[in-house]
Amino acid sequence: MLEKHSENEVHVDKVEQGPVSSIAFGLERIGLIAVRAPIVSCIVLLVLIVGAVFGIYRIKIDDSLSQLFRSNSREFHQYEEVTKKFPAEEFDVLVVIEGKNLLARNNLEKLRDFITDLQLVEGTRGLVSLFSARQAPAPGKLPAALFPGELPEGEAYDKFIETVKANEIIRGKLLSEDGTLALIVLSLEPEVVASNKLTKTIGDIRALTKEDLGDTGLNVQLSGVPVMQLEIRNAVERDGLTYNILGILAGCVIAIIFFRKISFMVAAAFPPMIAILLALGALGWANFNLNMFLNVMTPLIMVISFSDSMQLTFAARDRLIAGQDKFTAFKNAVLVVGPACVLTHGTAGISFIALQFSDSDLIRKFGEAGLAATIIALVAVLSLVPVFGVLLVRNEKVFATKFQSADAGVQALRNFCYWIAVRMVGRPGLFSLIALLFVAGLGVIYANLEPRYRLADQVPDKRQAVAASDRLDAKLTGANPVNVLIQFPKGESLYSPETLQTIADVHAVVEKAAGVGNVWSVETLRRWLAEKAGSADVATLKEYVSLIPEHLVRRFIDAEQDAVVVAGRVPDKDSSQLLPIVDKLDTELDAVRKKHPGYEVAVTGLAAIAARNSAGMIEKLNRGLTVEFALVAIFIGFAFRSWVVMFACILPGIFPVVMSGTVLWAMGEGLQFASVVALTVSFGLGLSATIHFLNRLRLESKPGVGSALAVERATVLVGPALILTTVVLACGLVVTVFSDLPSLRLFGWLSAFSMVMALVADLFILRPTAMWLINLHARLQGADKRAI
Repeated sequence: MLEKHSENEVHVDKVEQGPVSSIAFGLERIGLIAVRAPIVSCIVLLVLIVGAVFGIYRIKIDDSLSQLFRSNSREFHQYEEVTKKFPAEEFDVLVVIEGKNLLARNNLEKLRDFITDLQLVEGTRGLVSLFSARQAPAPGKLPAALFPGELPEGEAYDKFIETVKANEIIRGKLLSEDGTLALIVLSLEPEVVASNKLTKTIGDIRALTKEDLGDTGLNVQLSGVPVMQLEIRNAVERDGLTYNILGILAGCVIAIIFFRKISFMVAAAFPPMIAILLALGALGWANFNLNMFLNVMTPLIMVISFSDSMQLTFAARDRLIAGQDKFTAFKNAVLVVGPACVLTHGTAGISFIALQFSDSDLIRKFGEAGLAATIIALVAVLSLVPVFGVLLVRNEKVFATKFQSADAGVQALRNFCYWIAVRMVGRPGLFSLIALLFVAGLGVIYANLEPRYRLADQVPDKRQAVAASDRLDAKLTGANPVNVLIQFPKGESLYSPETLQTIADVHAVVEKAAGVGNVWSVETLRRWLAEKAGSADVATLKEYVSLIPEHLVRRFIDAEQDAVVVAGRVPDKDSSQLLPIVDKLDTELDAVRKKHPGYEVAVTGLAAIAARNSAGMIEKLNRGLTVEFALVAIFIGFAFRSWVVMFACILPGIFPVVMSGTVLWAMGEGLQFASVVALTVSFGLGLSATIHFLNRLRLESKPGVGSALAVERATVLVGPALILTTVVLACGLVVTVFSDLPSLRLFGWLSAFSMVMALVADLFILRPTAMWLINLHARLQGADKRAI
């Protein structure tokens, strides 16, 4: 069989010189431009690399937690308006302190010292803690602190602690009901959160926790938006380095193992690396920000470009072994394999274009970046593989003689591919029917997947922030804010009776809402004054508001005093569980809206936006994937000018998607943003194997060659490269399992699994399906059973 393969390869070279129309309309010939002047091309490449390096330094990290829902919708603009008017939550570090002996006298003393030290950390502008609580004010006097300068001892201390635990201001808000968890809300300066100073500030806070509370036995964790942003920022930077190193190593190691020559390893592996550099540089110059999705651009570029660079290198290698000189070998490789490379990048581009139909600015930007990277990768691979080959390959005749008799690795893969092809074309009708029924069954399972979204999936889960938020969910009803914005009509002031009554009514609805807790507003202060001071008049309320530090007032009252917020907290549940809570709260507020016409009352906050929009956005992306199936099939059929090809690529294209969805279903997972984007992109990328096989099958088709023999030849010639590239691509994507970000880990392993399933579909579904359709076409046309 080895001899038969060699004969096929020589024969292929002769056939390829004949007039065969290009499925890429001649676009593959851009790869021949650089090879005409390889030295000049390398000089130009060096200049582009230098420019790309400067471009990469321009890339900034977008660590905003709301980036996924950023859009032109009214709800998001309203959310942005609230965060501008009431910016406290964006700058709050939540210090979560927990322990059974939290309220022991010694620990409480150290906790007070710790809070004092926190206020001295550079970049802080104030804090709220259980020590912020006040006693009932005496008439005409300021309320004294709840905690005296010297804590009592013995039985007096026990009674004091019971008073602390019963205090209305801190109970269930800053101190858990059982007295084992305390929350400190530390407000940072906005400029610190937005700059690199955040790293030092958070580091100083962590150092203080060890210094002041290290010997107390208390567990201290940090959460809040600034901490989550910092952890995202660090994870994105760390992951980018990991992906680059591991992805490059995987490509180089596998290339050198099978090619066994440095020159071919460079020709196969270096163009994708350079494509990564050029694409990231271009994104930097185009002012793209690095985020949780764009962070996977490195492995995606590797996936897009390495598959085609391996195909080109394999094709040139076969021609060198067949006796061609290096210029002819790489030129023919571009002319024969290049059209399929253009088409694979075209299908990948359609996948990224499909993401433009998302309502999320983040996902649309990811689509734009992916499309740009796809174009850059295509030009880089088509140009650099032949350039490196021509410059680095030496002694072609010696190489051909050596590998004609010593090519065990590749021949073993060819033997395996031949074994599969013979069996698949033996009974194409039966195998096609089995494939159709199997894919249909998987499709039913896939259709039952439900949208899922949790904020915690966007934040590193191997760090403190998520763990601390979980404790707040368990002890203080949650860490995620749900705010009710109240905007006053013209002519009404903050302290008018109608306004205060509106705030009171909204506050009452929110605190009674199931699933919402830790409710704060101006009404909280008014109730406290009425109960403890016996006075609820406007003058007293104004006086106490004026005494509260500015950063605390801005949590509930905007600077113009024409709007307030009633703030509540909800646990970090799946959006499907939060949506009923948000919708019910919004419905119950209708009574307040009716009672107080003119006052705008709106439920907002990141948790509310996520609950309302995530399911719809995911479902829309999923519907876009279905449309993509049809568009890509039509695109490929049009390029090949064959309805046989159009229908042949549908089943193998759908199989990786529905198979991956079935795995998610079996794991009890639903469709998340990361999984839908992974499946959308993987569908386009997975068709690479299909296109290269169909292109080879087209070239093998000629009078006198039956469809079965053509399928076998095409499988033997392209199969080894397809298998090797799938292994490399899966390795390049699966490195994301090292990420701290759950969404990126999901994206990585699901994309890698989809790529492997695409190879399975190519070997076991595409071949019998193509064979059956070719035979059907022959019967309909009354022609001989040749390939497409």
